[in-house]
Amino acid sequence: MAFNNSNLYTTGMDGSKRPEQICLKFPPKVSSPGWSAFLDHKENAEMLMDFSSPRLHLQMVITFVLTQTIHSLLKYLGLPMFVSQILAGIILGPMVFKQHSLITISEDSIVVLGTLASLGYVFFLFLSGVRMDVSMAYKSGRKALCIGFLTVVVPLIFCLMTVKTLHAEDELFKNKTFFLAVTYSGTSFPVIHCLLSELKILNSELGRLGLSAALIGDIVSLVLMNISQWVKIGLEKGIEVVLVDCGLAIVFVLVVVFVLRPLMKWIVRRTPPAGQIKDVFFYCVILVFMMSPRITELFHIFLLLGPFILGLAVPDGPPLGSALVEKLDPIISGLFLPLFATTCGMRIDLSYLKKSNLYARHQAIAAVVTLIVKFGVSLVLPLLFNMPTRDSLALAFIMITKGIVEMGSYSILNDNRGISEDIFAFMSIFIILVASIVPIFVKSLYDPSRKYVCYQKRSIMHSKLNEELRVIGCIHVPGNVNSIINMFNASCPTRESPITLDVLHLVKLSGRATPLFVTHQKHTKTLSKISYSENVVLAFNQFERDNWEAVTVNVFTAVSPPNLMYEDICNLAMDKFTSFIILPFHRRWYIDGSIESEDQTVRSLNCSILERAPCSVGILVEGRRHLKRFNSKVSSDSSSYNIAVIFLGGKDDREALALAKRLSHDKSVSLTVIHLRATNSLGAILAETDRMFDDEMLREIKESVCVRYVEEQVNDGPETSTFLQSIVDDYQLIIVGRRYKSEDPQTSGLQEWSEFQEIGIIGDLLSSADFGGNYSLLIVQQQQQRIA
Repeated sequence: MAFNNSNLYTTGMDGSKRPEQICLKFPPKVSSPGWSAFLDHKENAEMLMDFSSPRLHLQMVITFVLTQTIHSLLKYLGLPMFVSQILAGIILGPMVFKQHSLITISEDSIVVLGTLASLGYVFFLFLSGVRMDVSMAYKSGRKALCIGFLTVVVPLIFCLMTVKTLHAEDELFKNKTFFLAVTYSGTSFPVIHCLLSELKILNSELGRLGLSAALIGDIVSLVLMNISQWVKIGLEKGIEVVLVDCGLAIVFVLVVVFVLRPLMKWIVRRTPPAGQIKDVFFYCVILVFMMSPRITELFHIFLLLGPFILGLAVPDGPPLGSALVEKLDPIISGLFLPLFATTCGMRIDLSYLKKSNLYARHQAIAAVVTLIVKFGVSLVLPLLFNMPTRDSLALAFIMITKGIVEMGSYSILNDNRGISEDIFAFMSIFIILVASIVPIFVKSLYDPSRKYVCYQKRSIMHSKLNEELRVIGCIHVPGNVNSIINMFNASCPTRESPITLDVLHLVKLSGRATPLFVTHQKHTKTLSKISYSENVVLAFNQFERDNWEAVTVNVFTAVSPPNLMYEDICNLAMDKFTSFIILPFHRRWYIDGSIESEDQTVRSLNCSILERAPCSVGILVEGRRHLKRFNSKVSSDSSSYNIAVIFLGGKDDREALALAKRLSHDKSVSLTVIHLRATNSLGAILAETDRMFDDEMLREIKESVCVRYVEEQVNDGPETSTFLQSIVDDYQLIIVGRRYKSEDPQTSGLQEWSEFQEIGIIGDLLSSADFGGNYSLLIVQQQQQRIA
């Protein structure tokens, strides 16, 4: 049965009436009888697509295959995935396939797909609110506040002036002109967050400023958008209706702030520290979110603002915010949101540009003027704050970016006949062009690793013995705390050779959008607002008290995405003039030698630090048993802690030897330098300069009465392995140079057996399960000098 009514009309923004035809089929066809039923009746095989379930599955498959195909070509140009999704929608939309029913992506067949995609967009707005920390708005500095506010207000003024000049008879509020002007000049926090994440500069100095400014700009945009809607309603329906709407909106905000948010904080308090949120609480929050369309309708609030505001009510971070993001974000970002972007592209029909009216062309000009003014303001303000020109240009491009939020807003306005098809076509082209060029320019203008290029010597070799050694110790799990403390305790730091230890607790960013960098001040009642850093702070404060005036400890917490944690480490090393960074190895063992844990994210981070660090780096491989703590007052004849340096030659080995010399100043520590020499040195690849430096350093070692020097002749790698296996049980700590991709006669034949090439051949050999000793291992890389 079908119902057909062609007597319905819709009114466009220009006042013209357009006929609309609605055709409904009853009962709706959902699940097909299966392929077998259609194969028996081949003449009805084409009717398979009349059923919504197989049609939806086919649409999703076609959409994702086409999107990935386009992106595989465009990614080499630096274009984001969002552009590929929109282009896939344009190809599948009515602009390309108008009358081809076999394509199945026709106007009447995307109802189910569009509904599913729209649900994903609403979830995306909810999760964007969950990630956003509004308290960062008043914590932002003067620079972020000025940039965020003025980059919205100033372009908005110029936009309204342009529209009024081009279209003098236009009434700014009656025809949604003010509302559209706000969308042109507004800043979207979720879009900028996605851009910075994709460019991997989220927790860089520029990324943090961009996020702070975007947060301020997004708040200003939302306020102006609501004001424009209320003014429009007041002009059309009277001030009484506006007062009612304002009152209901205020009541909604009060309910969210004083009822829902306290309830969610109560849920967080009911969750044990470092524990997981209970499922019943999780589903209660989802239930409230699913009711948000009805709630926003009750309070006369724009449909998309309700989920966003409800998301803001959720406490960001663990346990509740992170649980929502971790469970919902993969399917939303990986499935529903790409579908929404593609369905937005399906709505685009560029044929409307040929028959666009004067008002639409004026709006397009106003949008371009607004973009230029916004870019200019975003460029001038950082320059006034003495930012470098390249960084200011990169920030200006970041602030003008457009993306899924703007595309979704215009699509919903187009569906509700709030804007005409020609304006939607103009705005779609505008968004695609901006989203395409911004990542390219930002990537070419801003390279955060550029500042890590040091022309100063920041290594242990080049630091004086009577000066403090500045070290950064990185912590991922509680076991890393003991490893670092025990290593320095064993070295018995003294006042004559002090150590400044900056401890950086690295925490995965989850349930929030803005990275955090927390400095833990001493002698405060609350050590940290983040509970999982409190034990780290207490342990290292105790370590400092036990080594008073010999060790100075500062503790920091960095909450950031795992693939960007290297930014926090390198930035701290630059700020603190660090000479040495200690990283925990990604694999840990039980006391019986079996693997306790292995984290490939930590391994990837270590590789990033080894490539970019502005100083020397060490990777600490924890032994099968913990190091014992030693007292610096032990007499020399009861020396009980043995350190060995395996020396083959090269700058990394010299750095390892320099570190060992600093650690062995106390009489209770015994240092042995084991020099492995090749019986046949014809295959040696050391340069003459390196040989001279090696000989000079070894001569000092041979002349020292406090260091034991052992020289061993070996023919090849297997002979080296046999010798090392025979001596490792005599030492508690072994230090080796990384010597990355460096193979000598002493290590020939071992390269192909290396499991972890980032720690070098000797490091990989000594950390393998075959050796199974109870020693700890430290692999050292000297500061790499790179050309900017």
